[in-house]
Amino acid sequence: MQGDRRLDCSEMGAMESGHSIEAIFKRNFHAVFRLCYSYLGSAADAEDAAQTVFVKLLHHPRTFKSTEHEHAWLIVCASNHCKDVLKSASYTRVTTLPEREDHLPGTEDQIDETIDVVLRLPAKYKDCVYLHYYEGYKTAEIATMLGIPASTVRNRLRDARAMLRETLGGDAQ
Repeated sequence: MQGDRRLDCSEMGAMESGHSIEAIFKRNFHAVFRLCYSYLGSAADAEDAAQTVFVKLLHHPRTFKSTEHEHAWLIVCASNHCKDVLKSASYTRVTTLPEREDHLPGTEDQIDETIDVVLRLPAKYKDCVYLHYYEGYKTAEIATMLGIPASTVRNRLRDARAMLRETLGGDAQ
């Protein structure tokens, strides 16, 4: 019964701000899933991580100033959770067969040929590339989310573009 009561309180807290948990989930699940997939490289692990992020929102309801604030909070929460998963001893001990997924679930019409290369970038570059090119955030917004200077974000984007150009065989400029 107590679990039901907490769920009701979470939904009431979210509804006070004009947003139900279900609506927040529907608006943001795919973006959170894609971010988790970019970190973890496995659809199953990404789905688990995305669900954990929304469970955190259920257990610790909060009000958001706007849908952009809501989206940014979920992205930062997902990023932090994935970093924790990657650092965890249980994750590093698990050995899996190489997984090749041609596309992410739910995005069949958005197959991106560069995703494999982006997923192989070091985490500090992958974060910036994902937030800038896949989620559409500006460098100042990314800097705020990651807690780094905007110039560092721009430098990481420049370096990541150079790595991608080298790997994909693009133009020198």
